[in-house]
Amino acid sequence: MKADNRALCVDLDGTLLRSDILYESLLALLARNPLYLFLIPFWLLGGKAAVKRQLASRVQLPAETLPYDERVLEILRTTTQRPRVLCTASDQMLVQPIADHLGLFEEVMASDGHTNLSGHNKGKALAERFGERGFDYMGNGRVDLQVWAHAGGAIVVNNGEGLARDAAKRTEVLAHLPAQNGGLLTWIKALRIYQWLKNLLVLVPLLTAHRFLDPTALVDAGTAFLAFGLCASGVYLLNDLLDLTPDRMHPRKRKRPFAAGTLPLLHGLLVAPLLTLAGFALALLCSPAFALVLLCYYVMTLGYSLQLKRIVMIDVVLLAALYTVRIIGGTVAIGSELSFWLLAFSMFVFLSLAMLKRYTELAAALANGKELAIGRGYSVADLPLVQSLGAAAGYIGVLVFALYINSPESLELYRHPKVLWLLCPILLYWISRMWIVSHRGDMHDDPIVFAATDRGSQMVIALGVVIVLAAI
Repeated sequence: MKADNRALCVDLDGTLLRSDILYESLLALLARNPLYLFLIPFWLLGGKAAVKRQLASRVQLPAETLPYDERVLEILRTTTQRPRVLCTASDQMLVQPIADHLGLFEEVMASDGHTNLSGHNKGKALAERFGERGFDYMGNGRVDLQVWAHAGGAIVVNNGEGLARDAAKRTEVLAHLPAQNGGLLTWIKALRIYQWLKNLLVLVPLLTAHRFLDPTALVDAGTAFLAFGLCASGVYLLNDLLDLTPDRMHPRKRKRPFAAGTLPLLHGLLVAPLLTLAGFALALLCSPAFALVLLCYYVMTLGYSLQLKRIVMIDVVLLAALYTVRIIGGTVAIGSELSFWLLAFSMFVFLSLAMLKRYTELAAALANGKELAIGRGYSVADLPLVQSLGAAAGYIGVLVFALYINSPESLELYRHPKVLWLLCPILLYWISRMWIVSHRGDMHDDPIVFAATDRGSQMVIALGVVIVLAAI
């Protein structure tokens, strides 16, 4: 049969989509209710097709937000003289809306809850439908070799030369579209290494306890920094995996590696727990007490990622607590005593920054003509209230610091405690400036990262360090 007369059959996962519907639906279900994880082993008793149907019956994946491979779409758009068939092992309930959205297929063949349309089953079904060598097949994995054995031609997508050579042993390779997955830089982006700047908070107790010249304390604090970083990156990966749909609806977050399909979801599911385990291994090297603090941080972060970030006010209080836990972790790591004043100051200042983060998201939603912040419990009508509460929390933090200056603890630690008064106007300036920058729409959505890269904030930090050293 001539190629022009053969049906063009296209795989979905990893071919038409730069993702996998099985993992997409699983993650969407767990994001809604993590307890479903305990039902999956029982679903597996019915076979893989039954698991896919169980998932498909409980979730919906917005077809318009999924990451499609534009190269495949272009081939489909220019192929109009022969039947185009979407043939996939994913469940029919999730596949049909994708085909309807694209409007590029005359037929859809998919798993139905009983038969898993993959590998041998798919090859057999296509041969029965179109005849031996009566179709061309576009796929991306080694399992597709069983389909190419029946196909008149092969189009290899998102894989290397090795698969193309093996496909050529079974049929004629019509085209090879190499993988476009990201490399090391993409992984660095996914791990959000830049967010490790937040973990510099674990070094704050070195300064406040006047132990920044203690070699042992420096090593312990450095270990704590790495442990927090690894654990945080593990949580960031998990958060991105659970937030695929909301991220794809966000103008900037849709470019994140998993949302954009530049990294495989399965790789993220494997790397996230490995990073977390590595973080806890380092924490135990530091001390069991620090490992306990890190565990509290992980549980709080996990709760935030799974559900609590959607609950008004609880989300910002928890964000502030997560910042403060880093300082607690740094204190425990170096074996110092927790300071009531430092904790009180941190909680209010970080609450202000957490409110600032929400204010920035709401302002962006308003600028885009939306009423709600995606994945949050706030509406744009809350903007004035969020602004007033956040600014007030920041000013209270400065008040706490002012009260600390004349406290017995301050008089014991500093030879010139009155010098610390210079920090009050600097802190008032910095907090006010952060809110003004955000009000003008120039704020990055994470104030801590913004502060670390902003020239004005860097000058404030440098002045603050100089004043503290002068007061010692």
